[in-house]
Amino acid sequence: MGERLISCVAHTRRAFGHPLLRDLISLALLALCLSGFSGHALAARVAVVLSDDSAPYQEVYQVVRAFLDDSGHEAVRINARGLTPASLKATRLAVAVGVLAADALSGLPNPPPILAVLVPRAWYLKTGRSQLTDNGNRLASAIYIDQPIERQAALIRLAFPAARRVGVLLSANQSGLLGELQAAMGTQGLVLTNAILAKDEQLITPLENVLSEADLLLALPDPVVFNRNTAQSILLTSYRYRDPVLGYSRSLTRAGALLSLHSSPAEIGRQTAEWVSNALLGSMTRLPAPAHPAYFSISINEQVARSLGFTLPPEAELEKRLGSIR
Repeated sequence: MGERLISCVAHTRRAFGHPLLRDLISLALLALCLSGFSGHALAARVAVVLSDDSAPYQEVYQVVRAFLDDSGHEAVRINARGLTPASLKATRLAVAVGVLAADALSGLPNPPPILAVLVPRAWYLKTGRSQLTDNGNRLASAIYIDQPIERQAALIRLAFPAARRVGVLLSANQSGLLGELQAAMGTQGLVLTNAILAKDEQLITPLENVLSEADLLLALPDPVVFNRNTAQSILLTSYRYRDPVLGYSRSLTRAGALLSLHSSPAEIGRQTAEWVSNALLGSMTRLPAPAHPAYFSISINEQVARSLGFTLPPEAELEKRLGSIR
């Protein structure tokens, strides 16, 4: 930028010989030259706070850092356990990667604007938003880890054109999603069959009730329903009922879901970097409204598909067709 500015003024000084005229025109062109750079952001410090040192959180940081390095900003990695007010000195924007990082940031006095990523939508709407914004007194936003229900419904229609009834098992904490689920499925000509898991209720009976009526099971990132103790049992029971499972992570696909719709840490990192870069344009930090992932992938377990008698389009074709739906 400095070289262009020097060239701009130097050209003026060579072109006009009279000192007064030369100086007046140089000042005018200097203002014009400077106006060309008004859209560029000043270098800023961005604190990327990780919930822990696990690979997904590290991958988000690496993508954000690479992007910001190219744009002239500085990305600083901080572990949530070591976060202090001094860690955020001269920080213009903080990125919280995961719920623990978001909780750590919201507990500090006067933190900078916060962008929480890789966080569940249900958590953000129930408690995260009020914590991060200090009940509306601070700027904050989020990129959710879960996919929009409309995208999931569209994928069901693309992958399973003969399906009519979609089963879902929810905990009481997630029961507020029922209205959205029914509406999204309805737009694709699908009917929702569901069960709400009561507190301390055994999972198997409501699961079998849903599977006996459904053509497939939609798995949602509900930790009460899907966790390391229950996931394998749910997948095996669904397989026994010959109901395919639409999952929410590549690991679920490997474990036995027929296919999954998910966003990788790298894809979340890319969206995060784009949001951060745009937020730092100009002198005031601005963040979009909370949103679902913009970038996504589809993974298919071909062995499960063959065993259940399904022939699906290739992953890349499904991703392309799903990406074209607005």
